[in-house]
Amino acid sequence: MTDDELLERIRLGDSSALEDLLRRHHPRLHAVCLRILGHRSDADDAAQNALVSIARNVTAFDGRSSFATWAYRIATNAALDEMRRRRRRPRPSPDVDAVHERLADPRAEQAHDVLENRELVESALAALPEEYRTALVLRDVADLEYDQIAAILEVPIGTVRSRIARGRARLADSVGNRTAPPERPTDPDGDLG
Repeated sequence: MTDDELLERIRLGDSSALEDLLRRHHPRLHAVCLRILGHRSDADDAAQNALVSIARNVTAFDGRSSFATWAYRIATNAALDEMRRRRRRPRPSPDVDAVHERLADPRAEQAHDVLENRELVESALAALPEEYRTALVLRDVADLEYDQIAAILEVPIGTVRSRIARGRARLADSVGNRTAPPERPTDPDGDLG
């Protein structure tokens, strides 16, 4: 069933249609929250808050945008609200023993390198100003079009384009070539050494 068909069933009182609709959109809404917040438990909270808000207000959805755009707006706002709450509470430090255990496993070295690169990108993304990070996440994680992002963020489409371009430039500056594999040295004749 399409989102519109599920919405019609919801309007007729079918609670299973609401569950289907929420289940369908949860993974991408959670991914948006995770990329905006950079921390899984905060993203879990924000995504849960978004789903509750969607469930409470789904009958008020007027169809001026697609359901997905409307849901992303709610998830984005929930993530930004969670970010504001997070700033007001302390963060525990990482579990050092768990890190050492992971590194002691010989198979973990390759996985660690992959995770390190991913963490580098996620850290750089988290360091971006909120408006750049949010626009980038909606474009590159949620795969939304610029006009949809403009509707969600309630800004002109030119502002969306600018935020995405500036965010990508800052990410590139921040990450640089640190994720690229090291080059192998060559001898003067150009042969591998």
